[in-house]
Amino acid sequence: MIRHLVFWTLKPEEKDRVNEIAADLRHKFQALLGTVDGLEAIELGQNYNGGDFDLVLNCTFSTEEAERAYQTHPAHLAIKSVVHTLVCARASADYEI
Repeated sequence: MIRHLVFWTLKPEEKDRVNEIAADLRHKFQALLGTVDGLEAIELGQNYNGGDFDLVLNCTFSTEEAERAYQTHPAHLAIKSVVHTLVCARASADYEI
């Protein structure tokens, strides 16, 4: 199993909409379950504890190959294009669980 974590910082002009943005992205990412082969679980949350990042995405994949295929899956790329309009920073990590 593979864990894929992504952390995003919203653009300053988007920070007032963090609740709306999080709800919309949560819905979009949840729709990938059953669409992306090997995606076992996915959740998006808001960081309520301060720090550099506003949102975090936590995904679980069955294999490294499934995680790599997710990166180029059209449904994921559609969400990614939306995210790019909203964020100014990103960090990620992938590890075996």
